[in-house]
Amino acid sequence: MPIPPPIPLANRILTTEKPAYIMAIVNCTPDSFWEHSRSYSPAQAAEKALEHFEAGADIVDIGGESSRPGSDYVSADEQIERIVPVIEEIRRRSSGVISVDTRLLSVMKAARQAGADILNDISALEDDTNLASFAASEKIPVILMHKRGTPLIMQRNTDYTDVVRDIASYLADRIEYAVSEGIAPEKIIVDSGVGFGKDRAANISLIRSGAVMLDLIEERTGRRIMHNLMGLSRKTVIGEITGKETSARLAGSLAANMIAVQRGCTIVRVHDTAETADMLRVLNALDG
Repeated sequence: MPIPPPIPLANRILTTEKPAYIMAIVNCTPDSFWEHSRSYSPAQAAEKALEHFEAGADIVDIGGESSRPGSDYVSADEQIERIVPVIEEIRRRSSGVISVDTRLLSVMKAARQAGADILNDISALEDDTNLASFAASEKIPVILMHKRGTPLIMQRNTDYTDVVRDIASYLADRIEYAVSEGIAPEKIIVDSGVGFGKDRAANISLIRSGAVMLDLIEERTGRRIMHNLMGLSRKTVIGEITGKETSARLAGSLAANMIAVQRGCTIVRVHDTAETADMLRVLNALDG
């Protein structure tokens, strides 16, 4: 398997020898859909993050607002209260790369000051019009994700003409907006938003289409985006395929992530870092 390109951060370069980067999930929330990713104190969340780094994570993604289907948004103050002490504690003990899952400028400003490296925005810079210029000025990478509406209502509309082309078109438009605000193309990562306003068939198409998505975006924009993130871990589509509850979806998640990487995904966002690292080692050895 080819090794994915470097990810340029503000003041250093992230590289990996694995076939994909591992982004581990640490939710500083009481209501994320997978209970074992939840953290109830900054110390507990920071310890989980350090465990993920030790197990092979290249990035730890910290979030203070659940975006599971049916969830409500959380205020900026609440997000800051949840995540900033966690980032500060991680930074006291590790230089590992930290991304922050937020849609709001004030949250990202506080997180960046505490030591965060990457913005992970499920609204693709739509929800806060000042966030793009901040990311540009800080020279941090930005993850642009596709979704429909808010998490509370996004599963009410899952019809597409051609899901891969439709989402590539949306992401192409958001990339052009990001570039117009000063974000360098090499700092942009795309995420097709598996589970965010998609049904089973659409999700499966997206999992299979990592490289195709980047090709379609290049056709629209003339820009080659180097990284396509997939967030599949333990999601509903894995349950729909396997018939398993969230707690029993590890094997299905590993299989889906393996296919996604083989089809061009360069970053996998996961709950189970050690197992994912093992999968990628095997994939590298057997598909080399």
